[in-house]
Amino acid sequence: MTETRQRVRSHVEANPGVHFNAVSRALDIATGQTQYHVRRLLNDGALDSLEVCGRTHYFPTEYSETEQAAIALLRRETTRELVVLLLDHETDRPDELAETANVARSTVEWHLSNLIEHGLAEKVREGRRVSVRLTEPELLSELLVEIDPSLPDRLVDRFSRLVDSLLEQSG
Repeated sequence: MTETRQRVRSHVEANPGVHFNAVSRALDIATGQTQYHVRRLLNDGALDSLEVCGRTHYFPTEYSETEQAAIALLRRETTRELVVLLLDHETDRPDELAETANVARSTVEWHLSNLIEHGLAEKVREGRRVSVRLTEPELLSELLVEIDPSLPDRLVDRFSRLVDSLLEQSG
């Protein structure tokens, strides 16, 4: 294995769920070179990948698909915050989560729908009331300790929150 390919693999192992651009940036290698080495590592079975929310994330092979989705989602600051709130309250309504997290309801719904899509949360209906509950609280608790959002992920989340709040104020 070439030195560059080993660096890519080591970076992914140290940062499970990292996305493509972050690999290129962190290792300071050209996009084409990153594509080549990532593709070779995927073809050789040395790495796994999963697309979540329009981004391809890379993982060491020991993670299950559920763990991969959880890691990718927990790299988003707002999703992390909502997971922490749900761990504290066990179940909560989206409007209450939005108020507690101080984000737009639409933002909360988007993050919750991603958790639900990947089997990490579910909607609970009690009469006319709809709340959300985590389906994998132990897994998410463990991963919260291991996974930290990168600076670019945090900036994207904060920009989304800003746009949502501006849209709410104008509407």
